[in-house]
Amino acid sequence: MKIHPHTLPHGMALLQNPLLNKGTAFTEMERDVLGLRGLLPPHVQTQDEQVARFLENMRRLPDPIDKFMALSGLHDRNEALFFRVVCDNLDEIMPLIYTPTVGLACQRFGHIFQRHRGMFISIHDRGRVADILKNWPNKADIIVVTDGERILGLGDLGANGMGIPVGKLSLYTACAGIDPAICLPVTLDVGTNNETLLADPYYVGLRRRRVTGAAYDELVDEFITAAREVFPNVIIQFEDFANHNAFRLLEKYRDKICTFNDDIQGTAAVALAAVLSALRVKGTQLADEKFLFLGAGEAATGIADLLVAAMVAQGVAPELARQRCWLVDSKGLVVASRTGLAQQKLPYAHPHPEVASFQGALHALQPTAIIGVAAVGGAFTTEVLQAMAALNAQPIVFALSNPTSKAECTAEEAYQATEGRALFACGSPFAPVQYNGTTLVPRQGNNSYIFPGLGLGAIACGARHITDEMFLAAAQTLAAYVTPEDLQQGSLLPPLTSVREVSVHIAVAVAEVIFERGLATRSRPESLLDLVRGHVYDPRYTSYV
Repeated sequence: MKIHPHTLPHGMALLQNPLLNKGTAFTEMERDVLGLRGLLPPHVQTQDEQVARFLENMRRLPDPIDKFMALSGLHDRNEALFFRVVCDNLDEIMPLIYTPTVGLACQRFGHIFQRHRGMFISIHDRGRVADILKNWPNKADIIVVTDGERILGLGDLGANGMGIPVGKLSLYTACAGIDPAICLPVTLDVGTNNETLLADPYYVGLRRRRVTGAAYDELVDEFITAAREVFPNVIIQFEDFANHNAFRLLEKYRDKICTFNDDIQGTAAVALAAVLSALRVKGTQLADEKFLFLGAGEAATGIADLLVAAMVAQGVAPELARQRCWLVDSKGLVVASRTGLAQQKLPYAHPHPEVASFQGALHALQPTAIIGVAAVGGAFTTEVLQAMAALNAQPIVFALSNPTSKAECTAEEAYQATEGRALFACGSPFAPVQYNGTTLVPRQGNNSYIFPGLGLGAIACGARHITDEMFLAAAQTLAAYVTPEDLQQGSLLPPLTSVREVSVHIAVAVAEVIFERGLATRSRPESLLDLVRGHVYDPRYTSYV
């Protein structure tokens, strides 16, 4: 693709635009036509040479946070080169730009801040949010928005949570090829209750306690209305909102606009895909399994809801499907006799005597699968894992909390305690484990397997809404890409190196649902695959002359 040089900024303005800058790779002709002669060293480098130079320098850095900062700096200078580095080295780079390193980066956000990225909208901006959004220089087709109240398993990080929308949108591009020019990260700054941040002289956000109630809702509503006005048909992804807001905001807006909550729905889809892979190993059906969740928040109930939807699609009655899922929260087993339960827990509050602990619930219910999503590091103790191994020939053990410090157990702990029999998936990356002469390769149940492809499909079709059926289609497509060789080595998900191709096919499956349900704003083409591929961004440099 060529861009007419007269439409481009020239000289230093071009070099300072990360979406257009190619650095030392501008050709001799481009340097002449675009006013770059003398502003760059004389040698013209290829993008491959630039990638090699960056990786050499980054790999010398001793600490993941230093590598994160180097990558952020590259992102700020030259987006095409940044995404080429990421796409060609996903296994190495993804843990640096997202979990687990992004959690530490958010905690230190004000201390390592280098350059603005995305938009901050504060509680003081009520009444002028639309005008503020018009300051964004590009058309946005997808927004990831957070209020910073529940960042990963780290809690309230306020405006420091901006690292999450930035990281998520980087994965949209890296994992599914969504053009970075149409991506907008947003943080709604309503204050923070984190006393450490309020006392931090380098904190970037409002120095006040969180606004709640009507004022909070009015800001969110104004933002949603303004975003749809300024960027018609934009997809809005809610990210890392606390439980008390996440569920109600999703229910409030899901039938009004094109939106989803990745913590609820994306996590559910990747977990379901891993469960479907585990069932291939076991030779069982979903309805044969009993799932016990450590956690009863967004992730737990989102996964349970999608498991139920999958069972119902297989012909199981909804009530029977729900009875296969049990939750343990901070007060113990969620049971029907308990009062004051949050709305999302009620479908899984089954008749049963009260049980105070997760281990007690495990012994009482004898599950075939345990799924940790409560951000309680080390909660899957040796005793818990050995109990699962005693109950099941092939126990399903998913330690999905992140960052790594919040993981319920490590891969090695899961395999050692179960004599190598655990069907394991994790929320943070773990290295392969040697057990009895066999190499077991755990795969990270990262939402990046799901949300980028889903977003690509929704953008390609101009979707009006995003539904649970689309997440079910995405999960089934992802599971289909797990090979017998993957299963043989204990991998319940495909390698991350295949995620761009997998995302394209997830987008096609999602597009199929969108057109079948009449949710597209565009006419259906002959080939959905061609439609999707036509929206995929290539990070290799564009010629400007």
